[in-house]
Amino acid sequence: MPGIIHIDQLRKSYFMGQQELPVLKGISLDIYKNEYISLMGPSGSGKSTLMNILGCLDSPTAGTYILNDHDVSKMEDNALAEVRNKEIGFVFQQFNLLPRLTALENVALPLIYAGLSKNIRNEKAMQVLEKVNLTDRSHHKPNELSGGQCQRVAIARALVNDPSIILADEPTGNLDTKTSYEIMDIFGQIHASGNTVVLVTHEEDIARHSHRIVRLRDGLIETDEKVENPTIAHVR
Repeated sequence: MPGIIHIDQLRKSYFMGQQELPVLKGISLDIYKNEYISLMGPSGSGKSTLMNILGCLDSPTAGTYILNDHDVSKMEDNALAEVRNKEIGFVFQQFNLLPRLTALENVALPLIYAGLSKNIRNEKAMQVLEKVNLTDRSHHKPNELSGGQCQRVAIARALVNDPSIILADEPTGNLDTKTSYEIMDIFGQIHASGNTVVLVTHEEDIARHSHRIVRLRDGLIETDEKVENPTIAHVR
């Protein structure tokens, strides 16, 4: 049974003049609804390229990528952007918040593209800020928030569109250990509430919070393993 994400023989090459640089060399993978999975691998393994393709930020050179019954491997940029806005919530290492907007306005931003009225946007944004325990900071700008609070705003923004999948790229890379565990606790809660979570990380202890680890090496899947006794990060 194909998953919410179904990838078959995915390849990606970059070209420098006549020279072909293969990065992904034939990856096949299924990720199922409500899975919590980590992608790992050393620099140059292809995990960032795979994440960009999973996130519809890039297209494969060859192979198939089906996301929630959409064949996105052959889509043009405009169609790809539409699928990306509807289906995927992104969380990045750098937070990527707009400095002049409040937490509430940052979270509501994706809903502008969805064409919702300001009242509905703000109402939905407050609901997801509540999920990440930040309603009391909703009118603060990023420079008035800690790194952990900025990442929680970014997570709320990723959730606001009710996406099929949350894609998190090194979400604890800029945070201290205690804050990292607080953020992983939130991802655990997001997964428990029914979301599909894909985490890209190079940190083994962070990956152990997920329920499945896929390791890449040299553009291929090296191992794909279930995690026995995933870490539960109840930091309060």
